[in-house]
Amino acid sequence: MTTQTSITDLVVNSSKNAYQLTTQQIEGIQKTGVTTELAKGTYVIRIKDGFFDYVKNAGDEENEALILLWIYGGKFKNLKTNKQVIASWSTLNGYDDTLTIAVLEPIKVTAFFFDTEVKDNAGDVTISVVKVDELRDYK
Repeated sequence: MTTQTSITDLVVNSSKNAYQLTTQQIEGIQKTGVTTELAKGTYVIRIKDGFFDYVKNAGDEENEALILLWIYGGKFKNLKTNKQVIASWSTLNGYDDTLTIAVLEPIKVTAFFFDTEVKDNAGDVTISVVKVDELRDYK
C-alpha cells in the first residue's frame, strides 16, 4: 500500500483575514498578562515549567503549555527570522520552544494566553527570560 502526499496551502490575507484588536483590548492584554522590561542585550525566552488545567479537577492529564507573547515599546530583532521590528506577537508552544531576540532599545514583553472560560482554570506556567550576552552588532 502506498501513501499519497497531500498538500493544502492556506493563504492568509493581511487585510481580509486579520482579527483587529481595539486599543482597549490591547490595553486589557497588557493589564491581564505578566510583563517584564528588557534592556539592551540578547535574550532567550522559553517555558521553564508548569501547565494549565483548563478544567479544574477534570482528570490527571496535563495540557501542553502554550503562552502568547506581546512584545512592544522599542526596537528588537527576532534572531530566528532576522527581522528588526518595534512590536510583534510570538508564541511558546511547549517546553522545547524558544524565542531568541536581540533588544536594541528597551522593550516590554507581556506573557498571557487566551481562553473562553477562565473560572475553571488552574495551574501556572513559568516563563524563563535569560539574558545570554550584552548587545552585539545586530544591525
